[in-house]
Amino acid sequence: MNQILIGAQWGDEGKGKMIDLLAERCDIVARFQGGNNAGHTVRAKARKFVLHLIPSGILHPRKVCVIGNGVVIDPEAFFEEIEMLQKSGVSVKGRLFISNQAHLIFPYHRLMDRLKEEQASRSTKIGTTKKGIGPCYGDKAARLGIRLADLGDPAYFKERLTHVLAEKNQILRRIFGHPGLSFGKIHRQYLEYGRRLSPFIRDTALYLYEAAHRGKRILFEGAQGTLLDVDHGTYPFVTSSNASVGGAISGTGVAPTLIDQIIGVVKAYTTRVGEGPFPTQFPPKLMEAIQTKGEEFGSTTGRPRRCGWFDAVIARHAARINGLDELAVMKLDVLSGLKRIKIGIAYRYQRKTLENYPAETPILEKCRVVYEEHPGWEEDLSGIRRWKDLPRNAKRYLKRLEELVGAPIKIISVGSEREETIFL
Repeated sequence: MNQILIGAQWGDEGKGKMIDLLAERCDIVARFQGGNNAGHTVRAKARKFVLHLIPSGILHPRKVCVIGNGVVIDPEAFFEEIEMLQKSGVSVKGRLFISNQAHLIFPYHRLMDRLKEEQASRSTKIGTTKKGIGPCYGDKAARLGIRLADLGDPAYFKERLTHVLAEKNQILRRIFGHPGLSFGKIHRQYLEYGRRLSPFIRDTALYLYEAAHRGKRILFEGAQGTLLDVDHGTYPFVTSSNASVGGAISGTGVAPTLIDQIIGVVKAYTTRVGEGPFPTQFPPKLMEAIQTKGEEFGSTTGRPRRCGWFDAVIARHAARINGLDELAVMKLDVLSGLKRIKIGIAYRYQRKTLENYPAETPILEKCRVVYEEHPGWEEDLSGIRRWKDLPRNAKRYLKRLEELVGAPIKIISVGSEREETIFL
């Protein structure tokens, strides 16, 4: 069975743990979009691993991991991650491949990302991680990108870099007042990266096609979440790639006819990092309590995540956009101890009730949320492994989420460890 795992909120839903769990049942884990701006946290063997580029399935010794053409690659970050894994006794040799069509992040991408964000006004600030992800995707769309395949032809790479860097240095000087970057330094550095990357580079679209037709089971891993998708999220406060199901197809080159199941991951509440509208956000005191209990701090930036009640409007939108077959609900244990738990079921804007996600950002910023209230539970859930042992109110809450989102819940996480999971 070939499965796609999708974040169905604003990212940080717990996809890392889910990929780690589902990897046991598959042969290949394929990452399809994003870059080292996202972090998947996995706890295994009493250790905590934070992975930014390499698929979370790498922690399983016999699994092959693929980084697809839809991912943008910062070579420095890639090798740092490999070194971290090797120090922890995790070998990647012969089981980690990168698409030859993946685009490379260069120093000018990171620099322009930082300068643009620093000069942005409060109303135009996106909250980027300053990793160069957006500018790299921008160059890809503008046909100014440089791919891993281009490193294999030194003459062609030199020609491409000469052209692109000349344009970037003009922008840096004229718009940002920056002196520009050295061609020689970048050229030498990336030729060396090309040499070091060569054992990992291959035609991964062909590899995945052949693997699927040999009966190998593929798990597709995305970064961020549907509401950060460049087309279907809270634009412009989004990432620069397709974090929804379409990105899995275009970002790996695998045909949709080879996909058997789409799984959406949500938290039992909602979180968001960075700027942008967040209708169900908690008041400060409750937010601080949930941030602490749920360890809601970004794995890439360390920034505290904004936290709020479960938003069924955005979750329904994600279920519809992605055609979700089932849901995994993460961090249910964090809600233990709350006397009352709310669910946002609709928005009110200018005397109209909106049950479907509105594309207009001002509506999301100014709307009032229509809530349902449900009784909470006091019990510690971390030791529970069966549905029937959950508190009655927790089961009622989950059943209501199923009804509102329109997809069945099949996996419930009650802690950060692998075994702290209920499978239905």
